[in-house]
Amino acid sequence: MSVPAPSSPDRLIFIYNADGGLVQMALDSLHKTLSPSTYPCSLCAITYGSLRMDPKWRKWLRALPMHAVFQHKDDTPHKHVALPAVLRERGGEIEVLIDAPTLDSLGSLDALITMMEVRLASSRAISA
Repeated sequence: MSVPAPSSPDRLIFIYNADGGLVQMALDSLHKTLSPSTYPCSLCAITYGSLRMDPKWRKWLRALPMHAVFQHKDDTPHKHVALPAVLRERGGEIEVLIDAPTLDSLGSLDALITMMEVRLASSRAISA
């Protein structure tokens, strides 16, 4: 899934610690429901219900001033990054905006949104 954005060349890359595909999505949904404490993707757990993206998250993503791209561990070219992760691509350079341990420590969608806003503001200040 991609979320269109205004004409910014920057983009956010959200990489799930899960494989893509319909069968895997069904298995992940079962895993999150039956044993949420052992589910390996905190990004999925925070931003998705059992079947669909949280509407609050979708709304926040649509308001971003940049493009958002979503990848799974089996289809990302960023194999060197511990997952899940949020990356920012700016001018061809990639930086880890939120790493796996930080995502794993967040307990709610509100905490993720707050963290994203803080990191994006900090990242803009550094590049200015």
